[in-house]
Amino acid sequence: MTPAPRTGRMVAMDEVEVVVAHSQRATLRVGEVFLKVDGDPTHARAEQAAMALAPVPTPEVLWHQGPVLALAAVPGTALGVLGAPSEATPAAWAATGRALRRLHDAPPPPARGRTVAEVGEELERECAWLLAHSPLPAEVIHRNRDIARAALRPWDPVFIHGDLQITHVFVEGDEVTGIIDWSEGAPGDALFDLAILTLGHEERLEDLLAGYGGDVDRGILRAWWSLRSLTAARWLLEHGFDPDAPGCEFDVLRDRMEDPA
Repeated sequence: MTPAPRTGRMVAMDEVEVVVAHSQRATLRVGEVFLKVDGDPTHARAEQAAMALAPVPTPEVLWHQGPVLALAAVPGTALGVLGAPSEATPAAWAATGRALRRLHDAPPPPARGRTVAEVGEELERECAWLLAHSPLPAEVIHRNRDIARAALRPWDPVFIHGDLQITHVFVEGDEVTGIIDWSEGAPGDALFDLAILTLGHEERLEDLLAGYGGDVDRGILRAWWSLRSLTAARWLLEHGFDPDAPGCEFDVLRDRMEDPA
C-alpha cells in the first residue's frame, strides 16, 4: 500500500515534485511525466500487466528501465482527497461506479490475490500491534475488529484495483479520465474496491452505487472500512503518515463506535 498525497496542488512545468517517498517506493512528477522508483521490479511488471488488461482509462506507459517506470499524467483532477470533502459531482461519482462495474465484470489478471485466511491473519496481527502501541482506546480497536470480521467470508474473485484510494481516480467534468497506481491489481473482493474508494467519504457511497448498480451489501462495506483502517494504521505511522489527521483512518474507526451494535 502506498498512500497518495492527502492534499492536492498544481505543479509547475519546471518543478520536480516528490509525490510520495519512503523506504519502499518513491514517485516523482516532472511536468506531465510520473517516475515511479521501486526496488522490487515485480511491482512495475504487475502494474503494467494490470493496466494492459483493465477495461478502464489508465496511464500511458512511456518506458520502463531498471527500477523506474515512467507514466504519462492522466487528464483531469482527482475525485477527492482523504480528509476533505470531495468536490466532484454526483454524476462523476456515478461514472466512477460504472467504470468499476466494467472492471469487476472483466476477466481477472493472472496475479495471485489474497485469501480470506491471509486477510484475517493480518487483521489479528495489526489489532494486536495497535492495542500495544497506538493512542486509540482499546474499546475502539475491539469494536472495529468485531465489525471488520464480517468481511472475512468467501467471495467470488473479480478483477479489482486493490488500492483504489480516492486520489487514484481522475475525472474531468462528469467523466472518468484515468485510474492510476495498479500494482495491487489482482483477483479479489469487489466490495474491497468500493470500500477503499469511499473510505472517509461515506456520504458519497450512494452516488457511487448509482452508477455501479446491483445489490451491494452495505454491512460488508462497513466491515471493509474498519478492516482497512485497522490494518493500514501501523504502516502509515511507520512511514511518516498520520492516520489521526482529520477525516482519516482513526476518525473512520471512531465513527464506527456510533454504528448500531
